[in-house]
Amino acid sequence: MIATVAAPCYRRNIGLLATAQALLLTNGVTLVAINGLLGLQLATDQRLATLPITTYVIGAALAALPAALFMKRRGRRAGFMLGAAFGIAGALVSALAVVAASFWLLCLGTVFAGIYNAFGQQYRFAAVDAAPAGWTSKAISLTLAGGIVGGVIGPQVGVLTRDLLPSTFLASYLALAVLAALAMLIASRLDIPLPALGEQQAAGRPFSEIARQPAFVVAVLAAACGYATMNLLMTATPLAMDICGLSFADTAFVLQWHVIGMFAPSFFTGQLIKRYGVLGVLLVGAALLLLCIGIALSGVSLMHFWWALLLLGVGWNFLFVGGTTLLIETCRPEEKAKVQGSNDFIVLGVQGLTSFAAGLLVTGGGWATLSLLALPMVSLTALASLGLAMSRRRQA
Repeated sequence: MIATVAAPCYRRNIGLLATAQALLLTNGVTLVAINGLLGLQLATDQRLATLPITTYVIGAALAALPAALFMKRRGRRAGFMLGAAFGIAGALVSALAVVAASFWLLCLGTVFAGIYNAFGQQYRFAAVDAAPAGWTSKAISLTLAGGIVGGVIGPQVGVLTRDLLPSTFLASYLALAVLAALAMLIASRLDIPLPALGEQQAAGRPFSEIARQPAFVVAVLAAACGYATMNLLMTATPLAMDICGLSFADTAFVLQWHVIGMFAPSFFTGQLIKRYGVLGVLLVGAALLLLCIGIALSGVSLMHFWWALLLLGVGWNFLFVGGTTLLIETCRPEEKAKVQGSNDFIVLGVQGLTSFAAGLLVTGGGWATLSLLALPMVSLTALASLGLAMSRRRQA
């Protein structure tokens, strides 16, 4: 009865959240495509080229826990609208940085854009709040599936707007301000109830107790290592392809398929988790990332980049959706905000480190060295997932 009553509202909210996810990813992919290149133009030291991407991630990491706690008190709709406001501000400040040719102003703009991303990371958790019982993995998957649109549109935004105005990339940032405004409008139509008063006021178990659960460790590790590997290679791809003599249109093509790989599997990842278990999906995700690294090490042609980034996207999807699903199992309702916010802080913090390292490594050590450094992270995720799976099998 509950599922029947909730279904129409659930479908509407999931549709709105998936649309907001599409706009968020369009914003994020466009920033990845252009920030490193613009940073290379404005920075006095080419090793700082990816710093505007790093500040984007740092802004998200610092805002991750406050964003989750804000929504615990004020609700999802208010939180997502506030996040979109930061997205508008970030795009406009970045546009001003282009006009002023200011590298550090660009970094400030991407910090604001990162705060938008921090609120947007909660879309998948909001889907769980809105979904009927038993639909956790499917709700997460369908919401993340909206990212496919971002994968298709994002790189093209950079291509079509790059030289639309006299200052290169000025029109790109103005376009992102418009997309963030649309995200604010979408968020205003959400109908997700505020958490119950008891859930808002209760603190739950200490975080240290929650974090000692093996399932929590594996969930965070899968999401963090999956994101770190994905971000390390994706952030460096525009610079690596430019160094290898490939065009910006080639870079946009590769990034487009990479993001499709990230989100197209979301239509069936939830079903795979139900059928084969979350740990099985995590192991397959780790295997796909290992295959991605092998291809990245084997050559630097357009198709090598294409295959590596496509598999990188699919592997990330399995680790991220699987890790999020496993994370939900580790906390009580009153603990959701601090667990979800802390998880995103860790994931985004690791992402920030890898985005900064990407510029240093690809300009200093090369694409092959950068790819090799991803191996330990992926191997650790695979071993941890296998260990938890074996432990659960013994208990069963």
